[in-house]
Amino acid sequence: MTKKKMPYEFDYYVLLFFGLAFIGWLWEVLLYLCTEHAFINRGVYRGPYLPIYGAGGLALCFLLRGFRKKPVRVFFLSMALCSGLEYFTSWFLEQLWGIRWWDYSGHALNLNGRICLLGAVIFGLGGTALVCLLLPLYGKLYGRISRKWRHTLCLLFLLVFIADVTYCAVRPNMGEGISSHTLSRKVTK
Repeated sequence: MTKKKMPYEFDYYVLLFFGLAFIGWLWEVLLYLCTEHAFINRGVYRGPYLPIYGAGGLALCFLLRGFRKKPVRVFFLSMALCSGLEYFTSWFLEQLWGIRWWDYSGHALNLNGRICLLGAVIFGLGGTALVCLLLPLYGKLYGRISRKWRHTLCLLFLLVFIADVTYCAVRPNMGEGISSHTLSRKVTK
């Protein structure tokens, strides 16, 4: 049995993860800046990244790259995959810390306030842009950066991220405007 070789080195995926996590953070910060007229770091962590966007983007990269020439299929699969990830992440964060970082209860066609049709369509569009347009461009940019710089960037990003995750495991970012509401937790003695 032969192993299927990954098309790129590990650093390709690490840099892609952080790039997409930053783009997701930027998207949400700008969205709240325009709608709420306030700068709000919407993530669980302190840094300028939302790992759910990085994880979702990597999942789309691995699962949908072969459909690059079929954007309609990529759109619907992106809607489904990203909505599933968003639902699970919402549930997990609520179980872990008793807080919801987002609530779509006021949006049409929502499921338990965790996902909604509008969000799914936006994920579909973003996933299609990622798979059909951005991944080929990213591949070219990746090839232009020297291996030494790629490895240095990966190490730097990973060290900062690990420190942030460690700190936020005890003190997650729950500041003003972060979540829709805090849920009460039952404490048993």
